[in-house]
Amino acid sequence: MIRYFTSNPASKVLCAPMLLSTFSHFSLFHMAANMYVLWSFSSSIVNILGQEQFMAVYLSAGVISTFVSYVCKVATGRYGPSLGASGAIMTVLAAVCTKIPDGRLAIIFLPMFTFTAGNALKAIIAMDTAGMILGWKFFDHAAHLGGALFGIWYITYGHELIWKNREPLVKIWHEMRTNGPKKGGGSK
Repeated sequence: MIRYFTSNPASKVLCAPMLLSTFSHFSLFHMAANMYVLWSFSSSIVNILGQEQFMAVYLSAGVISTFVSYVCKVATGRYGPSLGASGAIMTVLAAVCTKIPDGRLAIIFLPMFTFTAGNALKAIIAMDTAGMILGWKFFDHAAHLGGALFGIWYITYGHELIWKNREPLVKIWHEMRTNGPKKGGGSK
């Protein structure tokens, strides 16, 4: 479990844990908290992106947020294992908050205090930036920031650049799967 389901740039195995650590959690509370936040934002993000695009973004976000964590750990010399879905979940949260900045949010145990999604995103980014700079170790703040920045970028630019231009690649893929590779290496 430690080898493949925790990410650490000092590990001998670097690539597989970038994705697999997204599905590993430290405790039942850790998993419950992450799944509650994901559940809270999942219907909005699926309505915005659709199921397939959501899955692609979520899995990509796990890898991208772990990569940002690796870069930060190597740059600061603060090595140590990380695990959990929070980087990918931050992508979902940031994408929804960017797309619907005037949406109203509340904290589960303090429902009487509401705030806009845009303000929530700013506060989370500020907290994770402070945590990263000050070296707080309770969360992987670099993974959170990487996830949030990827979510903001994807909902603002990535959808147009990547998802809407995927069709030629998908057609080639389906053609290869259906017809097999072309013989002779040349054109028809």
